[in-house]
Formats: sequence, structure tokens, C-alpha cells
Amino acid sequence: MKVVLETGGKQYYVEEGSIIFVEKIDAPEGSIVTLPNVLMANGVSGRPYLTSVKVSAKVLKQGKGKKVKVFKYVQKNNYHKTQGHRQPYTKLEITKIENI
Repeated sequence: MKVVLETGGKQYYVEEGSIIFVEKIDAPEGSIVTLPNVLMANGVSGRPYLTSVKVSAKVLKQGKGKKVKVFKYVQKNNYHKTQGHRQPYTKLEITKIENI
């Protein structure tokens, strides 16, 4: 079964065995999380979510993405500012998609 699910404000098209990187979820590595916001399953969509489909995923890793450099500059005012940002993520493996 293939589903479209929403987490962290983004949508992901997944099936069992898929590995995805999502916005950080507060769960320890190795734990099982349930992703409740399923938008579509096998071409059947809900308004706004399907309540009859449940997606379970295993947390493989908690980490940070590549560094993004932010450089601010204002000419003629001797203003320079450099910042860096690393977005936290959670690596998930979809283990089970089931109809309730």
C-alpha cells in the first residue's frame, strides 16, 4: 500500500520499507512512532485526513543536516555578519501501513 502522509509541514509519498528524512520528531533512536496525518492511500483521499489508515515508523537516527551559511552585508556602513544553521532531522523507516 502506498500513502501520502504529512509531518513537519511537508508531505511524503511512502510505502512499507521506505526511508525518509523528516523534520525533528522528539523520540529516541530505535523507538516506534505513529504518524497519524495520512492524506491519501491507494488513490483514496480524506478531508483533510484519513482516519482509517495508520502508519508506523522506526526512528533510525537523529541528526543535523549540512551547514547553511548566511552572510549579511550593508555597503558603505562597514557591516558584515556571518551566521550558520544546521537543520535537525529524524531518519525514519516505514515499517507498517495498516487499515483500521
